[in-house]
Amino acid sequence: MSHECFADEIAIDFPSVGRVVERMRDAFLGQEADGGLLRAEVSLSQREARGGLVVSVNVPIRVTCPDCGGRGETWTEKCNLCGGDGHSIFDHPLRITLPPRVADGACFRFRIKSPDATALRVEVRIAVRKAVNG
Repeated sequence: MSHECFADEIAIDFPSVGRVVERMRDAFLGQEADGGLLRAEVSLSQREARGGLVVSVNVPIRVTCPDCGGRGETWTEKCNLCGGDGHSIFDHPLRITLPPRVADGACFRFRIKSPDATALRVEVRIAVRKAVNG
């Protein structure tokens, strides 16, 4: 099955609807059109890994431009906020609770969903630093 259905019509006639169609594909088909995955690594000391902690991570979220509504232009001028792309990237802060005794190489996978953005799959890998002997 092709994920490109309606792609030409949306890109040409209705660019602001593109993100909505991607969210519908994700909801009905259970996958994103581009299959994107954002990967991040969190480095912990051995003490932090033993005790567990809450870490903050900024995740770039792609949303429809609030100024032009996804058209990329206002009247006949290129949109200043999105530069004509029809979308904007915003850093979304996340707080991730890591359990005590988290192991080196452990992976946490989750999805971020927002009414204003396409669902984003995130993978956070844990790297536990070796102890420094002094």
